[in-house]
Formats: sequence, C-alpha cells, structure tokens
Amino acid sequence: MQLDEQMKCWNHAAVKVLDIRRIVMEAGAQLESYTLPANGFIYTIRGSAILRLDGQAYKAERFYMLHGAKGSSLDIQTNEDFEYILLYYRAFLAFPNYRKKWLMAQPEVTPFSLQYGFAPSSPLGLLRYLDELENAWVQSGSLDLLHTKSLFYQFIHEMMVQLAEQEIKTELADPVKQTLRYIQKHYREQVTLDFLAEQFNYSSRHLSMQFKRQTGYSPIDYLIQTRIAKARNLLVRSDATLSEIAAEVGYSDVYYFSRIFKKHVGISPILYQRKMREEARTEDRPLQISESSIGRRWKSGYIDYENHYQYIDGGSTPMKRRKTSSSMIMVALLSITMLLAACSSGTATTPAAGEGTGASSNNSSTAVSSDTGSQTNKDNETRTVSTVKGDVVVPANPKRVVVLYLQGDVVALGIKPIATSEVFAGAAYKGELEGVNSLGAWFEPNPEAVIDLDPDLIIAPSEETYSLLKDIAPTVYIPYEKMTTEERLRSIASVFGKEQEAETLITNLNSKVEESKKTLADAGILDKTVSIVEGGLKGMVVVESKQYGRGSQALYEYLDMKAPEVVQKKIDVVSEAGGSNLSMEVLPEYIGDYVFRSVYEGADNLTNDPIWSSIPAVKEGRLIEIDFEFFYYSDIYSVNKQLDFVVEKMLAAPRAQ
Repeated sequence: MQLDEQMKCWNHAAVKVLDIRRIVMEAGAQLESYTLPANGFIYTIRGSAILRLDGQAYKAERFYMLHGAKGSSLDIQTNEDFEYILLYYRAFLAFPNYRKKWLMAQPEVTPFSLQYGFAPSSPLGLLRYLDELENAWVQSGSLDLLHTKSLFYQFIHEMMVQLAEQEIKTELADPVKQTLRYIQKHYREQVTLDFLAEQFNYSSRHLSMQFKRQTGYSPIDYLIQTRIAKARNLLVRSDATLSEIAAEVGYSDVYYFSRIFKKHVGISPILYQRKMREEARTEDRPLQISESSIGRRWKSGYIDYENHYQYIDGGSTPMKRRKTSSSMIMVALLSITMLLAACSSGTATTPAAGEGTGASSNNSSTAVSSDTGSQTNKDNETRTVSTVKGDVVVPANPKRVVVLYLQGDVVALGIKPIATSEVFAGAAYKGELEGVNSLGAWFEPNPEAVIDLDPDLIIAPSEETYSLLKDIAPTVYIPYEKMTTEERLRSIASVFGKEQEAETLITNLNSKVEESKKTLADAGILDKTVSIVEGGLKGMVVVESKQYGRGSQALYEYLDMKAPEVVQKKIDVVSEAGGSNLSMEVLPEYIGDYVFRSVYEGADNLTNDPIWSSIPAVKEGRLIEIDFEFFYYSDIYSVNKQLDFVVEKMLAAPRAQ
C-alpha cells in the first residue's frame, strides 16, 4: 500500500485506544508465540532484542518501531535488559461511502492490518507522544481519554512523516499463516470460521477465500483433519479409551467423533486401531502411524478433505451448552449434531418431497403459544409472527426455507426446505430431505452459504444462530428447549399458517398413543418396568428423564411406562435431559423388566460380560437394542416411528412374569 493511501485511510478512520503499557524484560528472557489481541505498535526504548512477527525477524536496537495486526504472533528474544512500549488500538473506516469505495478497490487492505518495522529518524518525537499517551491513559478520566485519542492522532501523524522520509516498505499480514498456526495450537478448543476471522481482523469471506486460494481447502476442514491426525496417533500409540481420545482432540461426544473419523478415514476408530496394530504385529515392527495408508493424503503441506463443518459436542437430545476451560470465550455444545423433527407414521400423512409449503395467506391472527403467534396481511402476502425476539414479518407463502435443527417439525407440516443442518442417516424422516442442501452442524452454519441460497425465511433454534443469520432473511427464533413437543410444533406451524395441520398431527399422535397403550396392556406389558441405557463395559448411562431422547419420550412420556423405582424417582422430578453414569457392578439395580440399549457402530460387545449377561431382562431375552440415530430424535414424526418399533419389539419379546 502506498503511503498516501495509508494517510487517506487514517483520515477516514474512527480510532479507539485499547491499552498502553511499558514492559521491561531481563537479559536472556524470552516471549514466545504471544498473539496480539488487537492491532498494535511496539516501540523499543532501551536495550536490544530480536523481534519476530509472524516469523519475520526484526533486529530492534533502542528506538525501533514495529507495527503488527491483530492475531499476529510475536516472539521476543533478548540478550540484555530490554524495555519497550506496547500500544493497542482498534480502527475502522468510519464513513460508509468512503468505506464502500475503498473496499471495492482494495478489499480487506487497510493500514491497520499492515506489518512493518523501522528505526525512526527522530525517535524522541515519537517517544514524547507515547509518554504523554501513557500518562493520559493512566489517569483514565473521561477528559483524559479524550486527550488520549487526540494524542494518538498526533502520534500517527508524526510516524507517517517519518515513514515518508524513509520510504519504509509495508506488507499485509498473512491470514493463512496466522490461521494455520492458530489451529495447530488450539485444535482442542471450539473453533469456528467467524471466530478465526474475528481473531485476525478479517471478514469470514476474505479469510475463507484466502485460505482456499493458498491451500485449496477451508479453515474448518483443515481443523477437522488436524484433529483426525492427532486421534489416529493416539489410537495407535496409546491405550487411551475412545472417550478420552475424542475429548483430547476436541470432541466431547464419542459417538460423533466416531462418525466423523469414519467419514474422513474410511473405517471406524476401533477398526482402524485394530488394523494398525495387527499390521504392526504381522510385520514385527514398532507401532507407527501412516498418515496416508488409510483415508486422504496431505497435499502441498496441507490436508485434503471435504467441505463440512466440525465440532459437535454433547450427546443428549436437548442442545444445551456448557462452558469449557479454553483461553478465549469457548462454548462447547451438549449435543451431537442437529435436530428435532415431526410428523406421523401412518395415522398422519407427510406430503411427498418436492411439494410446496402451502402456507396460506388468508389465515387470521392465531396465538398458538406463549412464544410465537402469527397474523396474516392479505394485501402484501406477508404474515407477522410474534416471537420472543419481537414481531417478525415473514412471507405468507415462503418458497425458500432454511431450517436448522428443527427440520423434523417443518417436514411434518408438509414443507420441504431448500437447506437444513445435517441429519443422521438413520433419522426417521431422512428420506423426506433427499436433495436438500446440507449446511453442516446446526450451530455453525456458514452465513455465506445461506446467502447464496437466497432464502425467504430462516428458522433458527438458538440465540447464536439467530444472531448469525437474522440479517440475511426474515428469521424466526424458536426456543425449542423451553417447549413441549406439541408447543414447538404449534409455534412453527404459526409461522407457515399451518395451525390446522399441526392440530391434526397432534390428534393423530394421541390416537396412536392410546392404541399402543391398549395393545401393550392387553398383552400384559404396559405395567412392567422398562429401562433405557447407553454405554459399554466401562460404564453405562441410565436415562433418568423423559427428555433425553433414546426413546425416553416414546416410553416414559407418551406410553407412560415406568422405570425401576430408583430411576423413576428421578424421572418424576427431572424436567430436562438427565442420566446417571454407572459402573457395571451396580447396573443391575437400575434395570427393569425390559431394557432398551442404545447402540452404534463401535459400541462394546457385552455378550461375554458376566454381570451384563446375568441381568434377568438380558438373560431372558427382553433386551431390545435400538439404533442411536433412529432414537436420537424426539419430534412427532420420529416418535410415531419409535412407537411402532417399541410396540413391535416388546410384543415379540418373551413375557416378563
């Protein structure tokens, strides 16, 4: 960037001084891989040192000026006592017309993101302004802070004068190098494209484009393969459990980790571990991991991979979040990937894929829950929906619907979206979404992908996704975790003017429930106890809630079957997803007359475990294995199918005495 262009930018910039501090390092001290939290100036005033900014070395004697962009990595190596002033600031082009004109000509290039170093010709002039800045900053009164901003502009003016005299070369910080370095260091943490962009002071679009241009791949896919590579190493070279390895590489949900591992490597983690160890024994060699023997290869120093997002965290049906101990804001999500869903199994009919939404423009206001209601404007074919975020004007007959997590409810109402978050292959309604665009994990949609789809309505399940997408198209936030299945369905139905369809679905489900209860009662089963478990030899989770998924809604809520007393006491008082992790030794006390075990690929084989095999329900043939993916969901569509499965399997099992 030419110097006169830099000056124009500074003239149109709004600036805020964030911090100014004086730092003294003793001889021999080192600073390693310090990430600049904001754009900053480093001005050395005593001693000498080698400074490296994103790997670029600068020999700093006394009175040396270095500028680095937010997210740059700083290393300092001293041979003598070394003192410097560090000044952090934030700046952006303040005037919309100028900003638009500038970014069209030179997108993402501003003097605030440049990297350069030089020895000033008049060092004491710069030091004077920095001393005054430091004194004003320490006072921290309103008038002093205003003085700080004034002094900052004077400091910039003086520095520009001295840059012009020396014709100093400046260069743009490389966002790709910054991103690669950050991922290698923080792959265990939650990392999103938006977070990376904010970290390095770039837009998501610019960072993604630059990364793909240099590597051929997206930042998030690089993160996934970094995690997979670490996991492969641990699988082969350690005796850590699958859960321990998953957590170590950033996935708290072992099931999701297994799925994503198989997707990228080609086989499950357990089979991969077995294969590599068998090969090692056959060849009589120490265990080694081959990054290219299975799965994709590294290419040109980077990793080959597909375009899907990462990091699903958790395991129970509700998508609750819990905080983790990471170096910055991190949130980890207490759920594997996606959804809720809705519709019937035979008593209610779902329109064939490809039919329109059929939302009517002549419905009047219908308040269907405390959270969402709607009112149709016949004149301009819109509907005003009352939500927890206020009124939202939506199309009366939307044609291009994007829905995250809640797609099951949308499908149940006869609406085929143009894009949704990821759906498990075993989901009851998977077939209804054939040909629909996938946006990856529900909590981390790519806003640019959504923009490209040109939606006319977005359904969001969380505060975060609502905030991320609300400026793209009319967006309705559904706080599903605070609603019953029926309330959630009615709330979504009001957005589309399909209140009558929702009531039909609910009526049909209730009819099926009554028929199922009668069938089980006539067979002498309904009054028997039932348990739901998930896990393996090292421990079992016993479901203690009606809201856990894994069939808990079908069995405990709709069929109103009871668990053993020790479990039922908790079910009666727990309103959210809950379960206890138990050792195999105490598990028999928690098992009822019938036991449903949630299983997935790689789950432990319990056939030869003496404790498990001695449990009466298991020994007498009343163990019913359920597919994790099929029983993960708790919407009307899925519950209908789950009810059919439960009744069929319980009738086929030997009767409990």
